Order: sequence, then structure tokens, then C-alpha cells
Amino acid sequence: MMNDQTDGISHVISGGVGNETAVNEEQQNSVTLDETRALAVELMEQVCNYANLNQAYKRVKANKGAAGIDGMTVEQLRLYWQDHGKAIIQTLLEGSYIPKPVKEVEIPKPDGGVRLLGIPTVVDRLIQQAILQILEPILDPTFSESSHGFRPRRSAHQALKRASEYVTEGKNVVVDIDLEKFFDRVNHDMLMSRLARRIGDRRLLKIVRSYLNAGIMRQGVCMVRQEGTPQGGPLSPILSNLLLDELDKELERRGHSFCRYADDCNIYVSSQKAGERVMASVKKFLEKRLKLKLNEEKSAVAEVSTRKFLGYRILRDGRLVIAPKSLERAKDKIRKLTKRSRGKSLSTIIKELNIYLIGWVNYFGLSKSQSALQVLDMWIRRKLRCYRLKQRKRGHSIAKWLIATGVSAIEARRLALSSKGWWRLSKTPALSKAMSNTWIKEQGLESLALRHKLLNT
Repeated sequence: MMNDQTDGISHVISGGVGNETAVNEEQQNSVTLDETRALAVELMEQVCNYANLNQAYKRVKANKGAAGIDGMTVEQLRLYWQDHGKAIIQTLLEGSYIPKPVKEVEIPKPDGGVRLLGIPTVVDRLIQQAILQILEPILDPTFSESSHGFRPRRSAHQALKRASEYVTEGKNVVVDIDLEKFFDRVNHDMLMSRLARRIGDRRLLKIVRSYLNAGIMRQGVCMVRQEGTPQGGPLSPILSNLLLDELDKELERRGHSFCRYADDCNIYVSSQKAGERVMASVKKFLEKRLKLKLNEEKSAVAEVSTRKFLGYRILRDGRLVIAPKSLERAKDKIRKLTKRSRGKSLSTIIKELNIYLIGWVNYFGLSKSQSALQVLDMWIRRKLRCYRLKQRKRGHSIAKWLIATGVSAIEARRLALSSKGWWRLSKTPALSKAMSNTWIKEQGLESLALRHKLLNT
């Protein structure tokens, strides 16, 4: 049995490939493309290096995630690998490993519809992560500086700052490109041909192709997949960046100012006419060169402040503000967390709110939306008052509670006997006194406006 203190799987793959094949990232990042291809011939030994696999295991464990079609959880992976790891490594080195189909999961999109995710088994997630850790130092340095999505040391904030700079320079018209079902329609042959230009290990190319072709388990039936790279596996982002890097390089060749984050690409120009010309030529390039289609409904050439990018809206002077749809989505989430039928204590609701609110406001820390956040703070406090009032029910319990908090007996009884709904009652002076802003703050609720202010000082 393994020591519980050991957070990894290296001890159970002693028959694997040793440290001598570990990847030297600094060396890879410093060589030319031709030299990188020369280095990229015997990569499966690096994938199967026990240190690389151990690192991949830790990443998969940290990411958690749902089980695949075999039902194996992340917690069960270590013991499974202890029994089967050597055999799996052998098949990887021989080039005979066959991935299992992915489990299809539908995730609602914020703007309607569903996004299809393909959840690999935890073993396949481990192998994909191990492959990613070897491919990333080879491929990522060759990608465009204007690509920001799913890359090391890059973020959505960097993309937003660069976009803001373009608008500040006077490029107030945006060519907003949205690819139609991009992850579902990636051409496998096209993607593999681009990967083969950089990678010489046929075994690695074969297993990547196997992951692309792995079936999708849909309602108990395995569906064969001829195109697409389903979202949900560790390899999907880098493969999508590899294909779309050709678009990036074409835009650079034409001298365009643009930012791309995954399949969301914005090109900034100075006039509507110029934007329409760019849109037509980019559409033609995508269809003919990459076999991809624009989503005509979501793509547009428009004045920059009328569109949103990564949840933000960019004003004509370059200022970033929270897009209205982003505020509405936040309110939808808060409504779910403060739903009056949840039956949880107020302290638990506040803790759950804080987890969401802190992450949300940190993401929107670049925005100049202090007043909007103050209004949202007020709305959240009212939701909590409404939740607490509902907990007390009506009549005697409400009156007794209000009096205990310092509300006069007359005010308490008037509110307790009121026929108004919970939401209207949550705005009454009596309830504002019983649950003052100061009292709610003392219960630990984070203030969006205050945290945002601190982020910008």
C-alpha cells in the first residue's frame, strides 16, 4: 500500500521511463522551429517519464471533475494506476493504447442553448495531461502574441487591456468574430497535419488522433466522431489554439490589431467600411483555409461600445465596464444562492455568496463600474433580508424576532401582520433596522464595491 502522505503516483510506476528523459523546458523554448522538430521525435518516452506522469496526476487531482463513462473517480485513480500503470505505459510506448469514449454532458449557455462537453475517463485525463505537459513547451512559444486563451502566463485580463489600448488609439469599430460550434467542427485531418509539422513522434501523433476520434457516449449509445475536439479534456485547448494560430498569423500578416481568446476573436479598425471589408475577407479565409464557419447571428461589425468582449464592454475612450449581460448573469446566480426555499442558515448562505462574489469581482477588477457595484451590493443585502424574513415565517415569530433586534413593538407587529410579499417587506424601515448594513457586514458578507476599490488602489 502507498503512504497516504505521498501526493502522487510516481511510486507505482517504477517500471516506467526514468528521469533521464525529463523535459528541459528552457532548452525547448530557446531553440528554433527546425531544431524543435528534431527534438520532437522521441516524445512518448518523455510523456511516460514518471516525474511527468506524477505532475499530470497532481493536476488532474487538483482539477477534480466528474467521472467518465467507466464511473471511476479522481479519488480512485491512484489505486487503479498502482495495479495497471505499468501496462498502460507499455501500450503508450508501443503506440497501441486505445482511449475510451467520452461521456457527453450538456451545460446551459448563458445566452441560451447548450454547450456539449466530452468528459474523458480519469485515466484518459491523466494521459492527456501528461501529453499536454510535453507538447505545450514545444507549441506554445510559436503561437501569436495576440492569442491569450488557455495559455501559460496569459489571461483574459491581458486580452482586455490590449483591446482597450487599440480603442484608445482611435479604433472604435470592432469586427466581432464568433465561430459556429468551433469545438464541434474542427477538421481532424487539418489539425493533425499542422501538428505533424511540429511533432515527429508517430506514436504521439497516433494517440492524439485516437483522442480526436474517440466516440461520444450519448444516452448509452457510442456515437462515432469524424470531426471536432470536444471541450472537457486537457488537450482540447492547445489543439484549438494550434489550428486557430493560422488565423492569428494571417491577421498579423495583414497588419490588423486584434485579440483572440479561444474561439472569440475581435479585430479593431477605424471605420465601418474597413470593418466590413475585414469581415468579408476573414470569413472567406476561415471557410476556405480552415473549413470553419462564422456564426452569422453572433458575429458583427459594430461600434465597439455596443458589443461585449469576455464579459466586459469597452467604451469609445477605452474604459472597460461590466457588460449588462454579465451583471444579469451575476444576479441570476445570486438569486439561486439566496432562493428562499433552500432551508440553509443565513451564515451558510453568506459563505456561499462570498465564494462566488469574490471570484466574480476579482475577474471584473479592470472595470470602471463602481456605481453599478454599489447598486448590486444594495440588491444583495435586500435579498438577504428577504431570505431571513422568510425563515421567520409570519406572525408572532417575526414580531418577536424584530423586537429582539431593537425594532419597536408597534413597527414589529405592523410588519408581522402585513399582507405584502416578502420582497416588498424586505425594503421596509423596520427590516432595514433589524438587519442594518453594519449588521450584515458583521455577518461577513463581502462588499463588491469595497473589494473592487481595493483592487484599484
